[in-house]
Amino acid sequence: MRNRSMEQKLSRRQFLMCSAATLTTAALSSYSQASIFKDFAQPAYKSLVLNNTHTGEKVSVTFWEKGQIVKDAMSEINRVLRDHRSGETYSMDPELMDLLFWLQYQLDLPAKTPFNVISGYRSPKTNAMLRRQGRSVAKNSFHMKGRAIDIAVPGRNLKDVRGAALSLKGGGVGYYPGSGFVHLDTGPTRIW
Repeated sequence: MRNRSMEQKLSRRQFLMCSAATLTTAALSSYSQASIFKDFAQPAYKSLVLNNTHTGEKVSVTFWEKGQIVKDAMSEINRVLRDHRSGETYSMDPELMDLLFWLQYQLDLPAKTPFNVISGYRSPKTNAMLRRQGRSVAKNSFHMKGRAIDIAVPGRNLKDVRGAALSLKGGGVGYYPGSGFVHLDTGPTRIW
């Protein structure tokens, strides 16, 4: 309702110009300012341990240091979260790593606890193949944009992982108990 009253007070052109300026500013903002968790007290360092269940590769990295993304750490994350079927890598969304970091915090996990990764990046070709096989794969999956991950946490009930993820309200949360994972993405907040 508030947006509608603002729109009524501004001319259509003024409203569109303001909207465009806002979107441009948001797109150009640094990760630290754009983060959905910007209102959280930010630690000096953010680290993750990721274990790719398909390749057996594991990475333990500090991806955030003193207010900045660590590019070398993100490169390592991109390699480990590559499409395990095709070998293709993709630049994973730093906000997705932030979401995992805060999930780790929410679950009160020791820093060395890995996230078992069932799926990170998925190439369009792999995504199409999985859809043809009749798997529950979205046509425009966030996995293809480096903005989604399917995880499990060793020693933690999947329901608890899902509950903690939902409490963060950081994007989409899918619950797949039959397959043993929780899906997280940095898209719009939604639940399935």
